[in-house]
Amino acid sequence: MVNKVILLGRLGKDPQVKFMSNGNAKCSFSVATDEKWTDKDGNKQEKCEWHNVVVWGKQAESCGQYLSKGRQVYIEGKVTTRSYDDKEGNKRYVTEIVARDVKFVGSKDDQRGTSNRAPAAAEVTTEVDEDEDIPY
Repeated sequence: MVNKVILLGRLGKDPQVKFMSNGNAKCSFSVATDEKWTDKDGNKQEKCEWHNVVVWGKQAESCGQYLSKGRQVYIEGKVTTRSYDDKEGNKRYVTEIVARDVKFVGSKDDQRGTSNRAPAAAEVTTEVDEDEDIPY
């Protein structure tokens, strides 16, 4: 069985980095992907999908340092769902992408693809042991 996600999209807001009590960094951000097509009547259609992304460890620190709202990013990871109880005691579920590989696409100044400079790509990869528990 395979649980693998590949996304290429833009950050919807600046990433948020938090440090857990054990010193491990967690970076959270949202990524927008879009799909464009022409329907059977010849009308152009577009749909935007939002994805919650979580990155751990040194990779999380790098994402917090180099990513910002509007920046294009390539992500490989897996889909996870976790639950928590809200303030009223209701069980809530969150589906998110836990990133294993993050590549920064374009330059930091190229927030919407309008820079005249050639795109640059930086890669940050963290190997995650499949048996390792990822803290939430």
